[in-house]
Amino acid sequence: MAAGTRPSPLLGTEAWRSQFPALTQVVNGHPLVYLDTAATALRPISVTRAVVDYYQTDNANPGHGGTLHTLARRSGERYEAARRTAARFVNAADPTEIVWTRGTTDAINLVAAAWGSINLERGDEILTTVAEHYSNLLPWQHLARQTGAKLRHLDIHDSGRLRIEDLDRLLTSRTKLVAFSHVSNVLGLVVDAKPICRRAHQGGAVVLIDGAQSAPHLPIDVQSLECDFFAFSSHKMFGPMGMGVLWARRRILERMPPYQSGANMAHDADLESARYADLPFKFQAGTANVAGPIGLAAAIEFMEQAKRDGLEDHEKALGRHLVNRLSSIRRVNVAGSVRETDRIPLIAFTVDGVPAADVVMAMDAQGIAVRGGDMAALPLLKRLGRTSAVRASLSVYNTIDEIDRFADTLETFLHRRARH
Repeated sequence: MAAGTRPSPLLGTEAWRSQFPALTQVVNGHPLVYLDTAATALRPISVTRAVVDYYQTDNANPGHGGTLHTLARRSGERYEAARRTAARFVNAADPTEIVWTRGTTDAINLVAAAWGSINLERGDEILTTVAEHYSNLLPWQHLARQTGAKLRHLDIHDSGRLRIEDLDRLLTSRTKLVAFSHVSNVLGLVVDAKPICRRAHQGGAVVLIDGAQSAPHLPIDVQSLECDFFAFSSHKMFGPMGMGVLWARRRILERMPPYQSGANMAHDADLESARYADLPFKFQAGTANVAGPIGLAAAIEFMEQAKRDGLEDHEKALGRHLVNRLSSIRRVNVAGSVRETDRIPLIAFTVDGVPAADVVMAMDAQGIAVRGGDMAALPLLKRLGRTSAVRASLSVYNTIDEIDRFADTLETFLHRRARH
């Protein structure tokens, strides 16, 4: 082990790991090693308890006002308390800038449908990058087809870093939106977002940041980032699945039409018209997913405790050790440059002559969970000269010993396969 790679004495210990019951499992005869957090994180007991407690004590359609029964008021209070927690988490100027969604994908589709429908016309341009997850690519493809707008793409260097120097060439007077991922789900590299936002604003464009991979690992301050939209998912940061957040500047949200229509997003409706509810409720038609925000709020509180206990140092140490071990294995080719240091603890790789699926299944047979395939980012993989990869991604519950077990198991598998 390289000097200085030991993580915090708190995180990754049994005291922390005991908060994740899933880690007690035996998978295929081996203790589980979970290295798939970038797809979805495990849930701590505090999150599942918060969700169960809501259903056991305050389960009611939420609302406010004196005409509601007690459970409905309590449900509404917890629902809005969670919104305030999410607003604090991203440093929103006001909780009404927080719109609940089903996840990052839903949040981006909301922007494409509601903002795009009134702001884009034929000949306008949307600038995204070759490094995007499908969730931040396909909605813009669909919007471009609907409006006649043109989709343009910022390339990367071979290291995986965005070619920021090409922005001046790609941004034009017709660019209306710039959309990019804060952290790549394939490379784990952190994008310096503020310069992109400032350059886009100089030309009059608005900016959406896909924060699905950054929100679980980085401090998020939307005001400091200077973006206009920020989307992230609960399930990648210890919260419930099917839950997400769209933050947007209030002045932009106020001008956007509703994404969907129905109950709870309008008032004084008659057979011909209706008055839309104030922000953020005009974007939240139908029965609310109250347990989702409550679980997300509990996950945020869990993360805040982890940060106090050294989350950043722990993850950096794990990430360095993961890169060092995998890059030293013969026939393993790490995607992007291993010299890049501004990254989350995530790495994608290929193995000469071995399909990604074979590696995933071989690891699973030993109780090690990794992800394999195109990572819903095939254009990026093709840009890097491959069509699939294996990805290992870590979090607060992982340890140096687990990384060593993964690397040793991979080496043994490759040695045996070479012999046969």
